[in-house]
Amino acid sequence: MTKFAFVAAERANHAVARLCRVIGASVSGFYAWLRAIPVVQGRTEVEAELRGHVGRIFTTRRRVYGAPRVHAELRREGRSHSRRRVARLMREMGLVARQGRRRRPRTTDSRHDLPVAPNLLDRNFAAERPDTAWLADLSYLPTGEGWLYLAAIKDMATREIVGWSMADHLRAGLCVDALVMALQHRRPDPG
Repeated sequence: MTKFAFVAAERANHAVARLCRVIGASVSGFYAWLRAIPVVQGRTEVEAELRGHVGRIFTTRRRVYGAPRVHAELRREGRSHSRRRVARLMREMGLVARQGRRRRPRTTDSRHDLPVAPNLLDRNFAAERPDTAWLADLSYLPTGEGWLYLAAIKDMATREIVGWSMADHLRAGLCVDALVMALQHRRPDPG
C-alpha cells in the first residue's frame, strides 16, 4: 500500500493534512494523486484507440505521411489530439514516413528533329526603343500542390515584363497566353 493509498483509506477518520504530515507527504501531492487515478486508466484506452487510427491513416496513405499530415487527417475526421502526441505515438510505434525524391521538371527537351529558331539578337540584349526586342523565358516554382510553370516576356529596352502566364502544365498554350497578353498590353507596330 502506497502512502497516498493509506491517506485515502484513513481520510474518513482523520484530517488529510494531519495524515500527510504523519507519513511525510504533501497535501497537494495527495490530491494530485487522487485526481490522476481515473485519468491514467482512461488515457490508456484513448491512446490505444488513437494508435489504431494513426496506424490506419499511416498505412492508407502509403506510409508517406509524417506526424503533421497524420494530425491534420485526424482533425479532418473530428478527432482533436495534439500534433506532439501524434508524433510521440508514431515514434513509439516505429512509424517513419518514407522520404520521396523531389523530381525537378524538365523545361527543355533537345532530343527532337524540329527546326531551331534563328538567333536574331546574336546575344545583343540591349534595345534602343521599346517593343523592338522581346525576350521570353520559362521557369517553374514548387508549390504545395505540385509544380507551377511561369512563362514571361520581357521588353529589352524598358526591362519590363510585358506579358506572362502561369499554369500547372508545360504545353504550348502557356507560352501563347503570355505572348497574347504582351501583344494586347503593348500593341507593337508590325514588324
